[in-house]
Amino acid sequence: MSVQERKARERAVRERLIVATARELAEQQGWDAVTTRRLAERIEYSQPVLYSHFRGKREIIGAVALEGAAEMAVAVRAATSAANSPRERVAALARTYLDFAARNPAVYDALFQLDGGLAYAQEDTPEPLKDAFAALLESLGEVAGDGVHPGLFTEVFWASLHGLATLTRAGRLPPEDAAQRVELLVDRLAVL
Repeated sequence: MSVQERKARERAVRERLIVATARELAEQQGWDAVTTRRLAERIEYSQPVLYSHFRGKREIIGAVALEGAAEMAVAVRAATSAANSPRERVAALARTYLDFAARNPAVYDALFQLDGGLAYAQEDTPEPLKDAFAALLESLGEVAGDGVHPGLFTEVFWASLHGLATLTRAGRLPPEDAAQRVELLVDRLAVL
């Protein structure tokens, strides 16, 4: 292994450590607790080393969002691939999405609430974000209905899931009705 290869590998390891530490700190204490000073202390590197990887907190949020998008896509595909019918796939997608949002609140915020400097729904949208949307589209496109653009239907269904996730996290919806909300969403919005 050349010196350049070793340095590149070490740099990648440091970058993964920064992102993992930011994510852990955000999940434990919220994004307000994530500062470059605290991250530098936790990973035991100087702030200039941290800034050599990320220009600031915004880019770190973006890196966490991209990691989260990839994880969400994997989770959605795993859940929907085990389903036997379009209805089961859509219900599995909805439950998986809402579960991901509940289990990973800081990642969910990085993806959909905070400014991570990422372009959404544009030509230069990063691949992990495109793939997360594609994971939704794969199951939702087949239940959009005649004359309804599959991408548009996916956006509306996704917006509904986002609303449920956000309102549930904020304590605005009673948690005991979560399963009924999913069933209602699947039965009323999807053409099955």
